[in-house]
Amino acid sequence: MTARTADTDLSASATPRRLPPGGIAALVVLAGSVALLLGAVFFEHVLKIPPCPLCFEQRIPHYIAVPLALALVLAARFRAPRGLVALGLAVLTVALLVTAGIGGYHAGVEWGLWAGPTDCTGDIGDFGRAGNLLDSLQTTTVVRCDVVLWRFLGLSLAGWNAVLSTGLALVAGAGFVATVRRSA
Repeated sequence: MTARTADTDLSASATPRRLPPGGIAALVVLAGSVALLLGAVFFEHVLKIPPCPLCFEQRIPHYIAVPLALALVLAARFRAPRGLVALGLAVLTVALLVTAGIGGYHAGVEWGLWAGPTDCTGDIGDFGRAGNLLDSLQTTTVVRCDVVLWRFLGLSLAGWNAVLSTGLALVAGAGFVATVRRSA
């Protein structure tokens, strides 16, 4: 084997090939979570729809999903151990199910199916001492979790997060299954 052949063999083995199913699933989740987060920013800053505390909680799993999905795309692309990719896809699935669950809970609060957290639903009371009441009212903005400020096809933003995050969880789960089957 000549030096030129050895260099060609080395570079060919280091060159990534076609993205395996787990990597494709991670890429779809990456795109979906980025789109959902950008949508949240658009509704908040462009359309001026203020998020409530539950809205912020729904974003947290997507903040975890984006860098994890990006790492998984790269790991799958460069042939990291399948067990590592499968573990990452399992974590992605759980994170997306968590945000879907929070979104479903929030949508239920909006529909009046159950009570929401006391800090953003129900009666507002106990402002403390009367002297601080005006100061509190001027500096405090309460965004209610049980009031829908925007709907599309009958679903609020929380409802759409529940639906879309469930779909992304299914994609991540399918990627997990495909990755596990490939290694068996």
